[in-house]
Amino acid sequence: MELRVFTEPQQGATYDDLLAVARTAEELGFGAFFRSDHYLQMGGDGLPGPTDAWTTLAGLARDTSTIRLGTLMTSATFRHPGVLAIQAAGVDQMSGGRVEFGIGAGWFTEEHTAYGIPFPDTKERFDRYAEQLEVITGLWGTTAGETYSFHGEHYDLTDSPALPKPTQDGGHRGGPPVLIGGKGPRRTPALAARYADEFNLPFVDEDFTAAQFGRVRAACEEIDRDPDDLTWSNALVLCVGSDEDELARRAAAIGRDVAELRENGFAGTPEEVIDKAGRFAALGTERLYLQVLDLGDLDHLRQVAADVMPHV
Repeated sequence: MELRVFTEPQQGATYDDLLAVARTAEELGFGAFFRSDHYLQMGGDGLPGPTDAWTTLAGLARDTSTIRLGTLMTSATFRHPGVLAIQAAGVDQMSGGRVEFGIGAGWFTEEHTAYGIPFPDTKERFDRYAEQLEVITGLWGTTAGETYSFHGEHYDLTDSPALPKPTQDGGHRGGPPVLIGGKGPRRTPALAARYADEFNLPFVDEDFTAAQFGRVRAACEEIDRDPDDLTWSNALVLCVGSDEDELARRAAAIGRDVAELRENGFAGTPEEVIDKAGRFAALGTERLYLQVLDLGDLDHLRQVAADVMPHV
């Protein structure tokens, strides 16, 4: 199983904080460095303030050399799909083809209100999200020298040159790998089956993982796509300690309860989390995104790399 690092910079992080985590993850052999795409903190004061996901990834594309980079998840409410396709393709070029493109419908009402971003109802957000997936993958997948047009309810593109092209062209529909995730029982599986290279489930237990993976597999089969074409992943909060004192210290640093983390996160002693990784692997999980909330505790990553990674 591949272990990846996932950060939440809206909780309070500078670019240099993120760079230190990304470089440490790269040196230690983690599979990727991912970040959220949010503009407002969820508890706490959020100081020194948020950073933009794609601005950050552009910097990391030049300040790292081998680790893969991505978003869990870019919000479809934040950017026009034509602009987002250009941004992501540009970062993919800047990184030498290391971008993975996670995109979701958007959900956090308060950040839209705080920064004046329109926030439609759930149906419209998913309608826009579906059109964005079609537009972005369509732009990336258009043969160089040809044009791309799309006429939808929310977005209208006519004779786009569909440039620039990403460095990667290995995704299901061309371009970088596309990640889709979420708990929805109907539209989410259908969109994943049509567009995704990877399906991700954030912060759910083993029972829900089994059920939702099953829904996505069924949606793939309905359109004659082999479900094994997808990579299957989960995201879980990271809190590992060599003993109870270290575990309690790390839980306190992120304001969480040890017992709750053990139940819901990737938390406990190295032996405990190795066992949990095995249980998720038995459900089909191939990657775990470890949500790192204390960005200053780089020893946490070193411990996982030394004591957990070799055994999963």
